[in-house]
Amino acid sequence: MSLSDCRLIDLPKIQDPRGNLTFIEGGRHAPFEFKRAYYLYDVPGGSERGGHAHRDLSQLIIAMSGSFDVILDDGYREKRFHLNRSYFSLYVCPMIWRRLENFSSGAVCLVLASEYYDEADYFRDYSEFQRHLKGAA
Repeated sequence: MSLSDCRLIDLPKIQDPRGNLTFIEGGRHAPFEFKRAYYLYDVPGGSERGGHAHRDLSQLIIAMSGSFDVILDDGYREKRFHLNRSYFSLYVCPMIWRRLENFSSGAVCLVLASEYYDEADYFRDYSEFQRHLKGAA
């Protein structure tokens, strides 16, 4: 997997004068079936989240409210995405380092994950992540 495999995905948006509705179906809108959902909120100004990569897990990241930046890194280059609409999602494939920063006040970040939580799936040290990439090349 590489940075070019990560991409923004438009989610369905049903507009209605009473309020809009967006939905996500695993395998249809997300390029995987999701097994876990979690969300980040009340992130203090100037704080950073993420700072890790996954061996096998895929994610869909959505700004449910407010905005934040997601910086993706494949070990060779970085790409920044600014998420600020609840009907846009960012697909992050395995073996991509991710950082989330620049959270606006009141931002809520929803993450849909392809697998249940497994600590063994994480790279939490960037140097180890880079060594693994070089060994796989």
